[in-house]
Amino acid sequence: MTYRQRLKAVLSPPERTVFAALNSPKKIQDYLDTLPINFETAGETYMSPRRVIREHTAHCFEGALLAAAAFSYHGQKPLLLDLVTIDRDEDHVVALFRQNGLWGAISKTNHPILRYRDPVYKSVRELAMSYFHEYMMDDGTKSLRRFSKAFDLRRYSPALWAVAEEDLFWLVDALDDSRHYDVAPRKVIAQLRKASEVEVKAINNTEWRDPRK
Repeated sequence: MTYRQRLKAVLSPPERTVFAALNSPKKIQDYLDTLPINFETAGETYMSPRRVIREHTAHCFEGALLAAAAFSYHGQKPLLLDLVTIDRDEDHVVALFRQNGLWGAISKTNHPILRYRDPVYKSVRELAMSYFHEYMMDDGTKSLRRFSKAFDLRRYSPALWAVAEEDLFWLVDALDDSRHYDVAPRKVIAQLRKASEVEVKAINNTEWRDPRK
């Protein structure tokens, strides 16, 4: 069986209906944009695509995983990209895709930055670096430090990640432990200019309101 066939075999009929409709990067991103952000009010989660569809909510890792499953459903590679920051910021995960030999990304986020990327990038590094100047702290510190090699989920059975009921902490750890690359040498990072006040103000807009605030 192909990986696509193995994925379809573990999905329920309603899940197959959802994925069948997500037959382009634009449609996948549009679907994710309808899902409220998962604020993890009951504790940290790393839900499978099955649970995301059922719960109708997702954060970046969960959204990227659903996008990867959608790509796999239509015969493309299920690829993730991990964007790693300084300790006081939060990492971000997107799903990668290629069209006409160029790279793009699907992204689930609550902010006006770190979002969808059209397939105009010649390499994964070029795409990852498109997030560099968007990735900043409230004090203006530019915080992106590393990015992963394209992480292929086909190394795992679809039953382990696409329809799992347990939180996928093991998969997060595997992604964290995969090969990563520095965005720039340390001496360059040490000389970075902080983002301006207007840039910082722009990143604090949100799409979904945190119910705890």
